[in-house]
Amino acid sequence: MSSKPMYRQIADALREQIQCGALKAGDALPTESALQEQFGVSRVTVRQALKQLTEQSIIESIQGSGSYVKEERVNYDIYQLTSFYEKLADRHVETHSDVRVFEVIAADTALAEKLQIAPGDKSWHVKRVRFIKQKPVTLEETWMPLTLFPDLTWEVMENSKYHFIEQVKKMVIDRSEQELVPVMPSAEVVAALGIEATKPILEKISRGYLSDGRVFEYSRNAFKSDDYKFTLVAKRRH
Repeated sequence: MSSKPMYRQIADALREQIQCGALKAGDALPTESALQEQFGVSRVTVRQALKQLTEQSIIESIQGSGSYVKEERVNYDIYQLTSFYEKLADRHVETHSDVRVFEVIAADTALAEKLQIAPGDKSWHVKRVRFIKQKPVTLEETWMPLTLFPDLTWEVMENSKYHFIEQVKKMVIDRSEQELVPVMPSAEVVAALGIEATKPILEKISRGYLSDGRVFEYSRNAFKSDDYKFTLVAKRRH
């Protein structure tokens, strides 16, 4: 019988499953209850094993969801206007969006200025959580002028809005002006992404423009900093 503590034996067994490919990046680990039953140990012992793997950056725990094999970060180049789906499609990574809010609102003065519309004009207001496999990685809140997209649907926002704009609406996207800000997460972000309330996150504020100069969206994205990294490229002007 091994003299190694039981929690380390459990950690070793899970690590081996990950290394041999039985558990892949993004896969959920068995529940704590399942591991208890499998190894005949207490919940405390199971949590010690999971804590060790977490500290070794092999797995990560998501509040209210479970433990997952840690994935490589998504590299987000802010100089390329690439959708969440386009970025991960080439890697054959399963993604989906959970739309939480889909409504039409009257733009107040501040929103009207962001969208370059008149106060009181109608705007779509959409809030959705973006997932890689079953793991929530960003909470996005978007406003889009109703006059530009009267046929926007819930189903479109479950997928790629850029595909809808360019392939369905045949509009040409010119650019996105973006700002990255470190902030403390709101209670809503903590609940949606399963993160610690005391850990800072990155918020990306962006405004998208069509080729004719019209603003087609104003968005605020809260990212889990463990899952995203942002690439900036500075070129010297000659």
